[in-house]
Amino acid sequence: MSCPGTPATSMSLSRSPSPVPGGGWSSPGLNINSGRSSPANAPTSGPVHWESAKMRHLGPNGYPSFATHNQGFFTRHMRRISSSLPRFNSSNTDSRHGGRDKPNRGQWPGQNIPLIGRIRSIFGRMGRKLKIRLLIVLIFLLCLYIFYHSPLVHLYRRANWGGGGSKFVIILAANVGGGVMEWKGAREWAIERDSVRNKRKYATRWGYDLEIVDMKTRKKYAHEWRESWEKVDYVRSAMRKYPNAEWFWWLDLNTYVMEPSYSLQDHLFNNLQSNVYRDINEYNPLNITHPLTYPYLDQSALSAVGDGNVNSVNMLLSQDCAGFNLGSFFMRRSAWTERLLDVWWDPVAYEQKHMAWEHKEQDALETLYENHAWVREHTGFLPQRKINSFPPAACGDGSGKNNTRFHYNQYERDFVVNMAGCEWGRDCWGEMYHYREFSYWLNRNPWERFKEDLIAVIWFKLTGKWVKL
Repeated sequence: MSCPGTPATSMSLSRSPSPVPGGGWSSPGLNINSGRSSPANAPTSGPVHWESAKMRHLGPNGYPSFATHNQGFFTRHMRRISSSLPRFNSSNTDSRHGGRDKPNRGQWPGQNIPLIGRIRSIFGRMGRKLKIRLLIVLIFLLCLYIFYHSPLVHLYRRANWGGGGSKFVIILAANVGGGVMEWKGAREWAIERDSVRNKRKYATRWGYDLEIVDMKTRKKYAHEWRESWEKVDYVRSAMRKYPNAEWFWWLDLNTYVMEPSYSLQDHLFNNLQSNVYRDINEYNPLNITHPLTYPYLDQSALSAVGDGNVNSVNMLLSQDCAGFNLGSFFMRRSAWTERLLDVWWDPVAYEQKHMAWEHKEQDALETLYENHAWVREHTGFLPQRKINSFPPAACGDGSGKNNTRFHYNQYERDFVVNMAGCEWGRDCWGEMYHYREFSYWLNRNPWERFKEDLIAVIWFKLTGKWVKL
């Protein structure tokens, strides 16, 4: 606003003359409210080009750009890369090629560093996170090795809170003391040695107890003074010896566990309902009438499957082409089992029928099953190849072909093979040796497969000779 009497002129933005025509400074930082309205030492000869100077320092996006000294991968890591390269020994020679024939020419100091020093240098260049990860992996591998190569895995598989192996006892029939009725030769000793070793390794692997019973001829088992059947007596003795066990598995001497990687729990007992059949009409080579129809029987005795509860099954066995087979069977500790063993052992039954029962206790059990309803209620049957596969010569039709119900099948990896009846015109040792080697071949580890399926084959093609590695 102008005072009266004063000519109206435009107010200057500064008290000093502006170098820009029309008044004002070209400085972008001019602020009317600031204490200073112009630079302290502003030149008066021409305008100050601050705007252009500012634009030179701005990037294309309008933000200030700045350059670092470590741009690029090689710039940042050049020192580390160069320090890791080999350093050649340059000799102090006057001529450029004067040391060409010297023996030490071309060597670098890293060649003389010992192995421990190299390892230490490698670990020294590792980061802290990588060292921690390697330590965790090493501790994990060490724990795995200790667990599987120490008694820890055996204790775990045997404990009730672990695998539960202490609930199972394997009863193996043997003749440790030598032959009595006939001379025991080298083949008989070899059969017994292989069979016992096979059962012992299997029992140790899964934490089971192994009871080797001596089936030698004793006075109470001799014909003139015989009390009853050996198998029944030994099963009762094993139940007294192992009071905490639940299942007892009888195996004849001429049997071989083909798949030691199968535990009894995984193979059979964890899914018993789908493996057991209680109605003998599913496979009935003896043509036994089932179920019984007596009017005084209760509902479970009149039923073909008993009470239908798999936990009430106290005896498991298989049937071959001739009927019951006791080369491999299971019995559970129970009051019913004690009662059955007492009746089965009864000397009266032996004295009456021992001349007619060709298969001894096997025929006696068939008679008990056929005539007593309480025996049927708690007896279950397994498919024969589940626990008791036969070689092709047993239950064969003379053609040598496998019967899918009885005979061992390598493609389905049957659990146990029983050389039943091999002492009657067959070679027991030959069959035992065959299945022993075949079991080893089926259960080789990756290293053994590499040696035998690759290295040995290459060696045979080169030399024409088989070598066992």
